[in-house]
Amino acid sequence: MLRVATRLSRRILSSAEYHSSLFRNQSFFTNSVGIDSGIKHSIPGDFHKRASIPTHSFSSFASGFTPLKHKPLESLIDIERAKLQTPEDLASIWDDFHIGRGHIGASMKTKLYKLLEHRAADCRYFVIPVWKGSGYTTMFMQVEMPHILFTGLEDYKARGTQASPYLTVSHYKEFCETKDLVLIRGDVVFTSKLTDSEAKWLLETAQSFYLNDMRYKLVERFNKNTSEFEFKDVLRALDMPMM
Repeated sequence: MLRVATRLSRRILSSAEYHSSLFRNQSFFTNSVGIDSGIKHSIPGDFHKRASIPTHSFSSFASGFTPLKHKPLESLIDIERAKLQTPEDLASIWDDFHIGRGHIGASMKTKLYKLLEHRAADCRYFVIPVWKGSGYTTMFMQVEMPHILFTGLEDYKARGTQASPYLTVSHYKEFCETKDLVLIRGDVVFTSKLTDSEAKWLLETAQSFYLNDMRYKLVERFNKNTSEFEFKDVLRALDMPMM
């Protein structure tokens, strides 16, 4: 599944200066993403019952969305120095840099990325519950590779295509061939809605639903055979209680 870089027992960076020179800019995404006020659809609030929404009901989410401008990786890191790192070291540096910054860093193998890309082209939408305290908040996701958008389902129900993303994710493929590594960066747009740890869990969980064959069947059902989709199956897959 999604491989989040593990920390090395021996620190790669010998000084803060090297760290700051490898990563040139902390800011990646713009603060807002344009969402058109076009067609609005309503999604039933009770997913425990069989959903009766036709597939096209989801196709308009962020229909006016202008894909995030893919900020060049070289504006974030020193590419030449990155080339000298082993895949493991580069993944660890990338992950460590994002900790506590309102962003999340992760990485994955090229083969898994290609599988994600292939499946996402066929099934662009899904719903994932995020546990908060004594209950969960359901997130609605849209995949437009190399980006993934997450917004609250309730916000989408209330605002339709004007719903703003809570979390945006971008994938960098520059090291696909040379290091078998895809770097992933997530930006928490609304820190009041998602903490960094919740955002990381949400990303990992979303990836698992697209990369795990059994879980992907639920994604296919949601996109292609919505009348048979039951949200309780998602809860069961995540070992979450039925509320």
